[in-house]
Amino acid sequence: MTKKKKSTIKDIANVLNISAAAVSKALHNDSRISDKTKKAVKQVAKNLNYQPNHLASALRSGKSNLVGVIVPRTNSNFFSSVIENIEDVLNKEGYNIIITQSNESYQKECNNIDTLLFTQVDGIIASMANETTNLEYYEKIKTKGIPLILFDRGENDLNVDYIGIDDYDSSHVIIDHLVNQGCKRIAHIGGYKRTRIYNNRIRGYVDAIKNHNLPLDDELLIESSLTTEDGRAKMKYLLSLEKTPDAVYVAGDYAALGALQVLNEENINIPEDIALVGFGNEPFTNMVTPRISSMKQHSEEIGRLAAQTFLKHIKSESISQTLNKQILNAELIIRDSSKRN
Repeated sequence: MTKKKKSTIKDIANVLNISAAAVSKALHNDSRISDKTKKAVKQVAKNLNYQPNHLASALRSGKSNLVGVIVPRTNSNFFSSVIENIEDVLNKEGYNIIITQSNESYQKECNNIDTLLFTQVDGIIASMANETTNLEYYEKIKTKGIPLILFDRGENDLNVDYIGIDDYDSSHVIIDHLVNQGCKRIAHIGGYKRTRIYNNRIRGYVDAIKNHNLPLDDELLIESSLTTEDGRAKMKYLLSLEKTPDAVYVAGDYAALGALQVLNEENINIPEDIALVGFGNEPFTNMVTPRISSMKQHSEEIGRLAAQTFLKHIKSESISQTLNKQILNAELIIRDSSKRN
């Protein structure tokens, strides 16, 4: 099958017997072109199924009106909500977004960055993959003078704008709640310490446990990929201990779902025997039995703030030397899985 040749500005010009420059100006609504010519150009462009070459235009003008968004995964309510709100703010300012996902892979994240830079995006808003420890590719964005805004997951060493929640304090709120429900042996299924947000949640858990003079056993603190499958595996491990916990705080809702499945399968009373708290407030937390208590992360506000931060850079026409770090307080949504009293 022969590939159909794409129509160009010259093709439109030949049909109307005008210059390619006049066609280009008409397509961009230049005031120097008459309404009659603009109408004719747009009709011919439609007839020829003309599609503008945004990359070529971006190379000429230095502006693409495109913003790259990198997320670990799009099947999370948190990330999809952030994306929706980024898009809502940027669309109103004439920008479109290109969404990429890393699937928690460092190599895929690097490929995504290369693709976005090749596409001449005007900025990148990103949340890092779990595997990412080498910041070389993010430094590449900075050296090109492109605004980089990190949200949820980001590294302090990059010295870029960041929007997220207070992960350290969130752990204190969760432990305080569980202690108030009478829990005395609280386990934590956390993310990997190498990721800043999970390290902060682990530090918050450790300090909160100490503040309440509760036992801090190494066997109760577990690092995890926070998938549903890993949540199941880690919960089975906790149940195999000689002295099982009476509460489990999980740093992600998907892993909390896996933990809940195991508790239900083992006919363990929740929350009377073991209380459970997740993190992220995914929609399913309010649909399972029992409903899972979880930390709400204010994804809508994070998305809006990330987009607004990018727009501030663009409107100032330079990368501000004053970093914009906005830390929001998360909110614990208490449900059946941890409410004893």
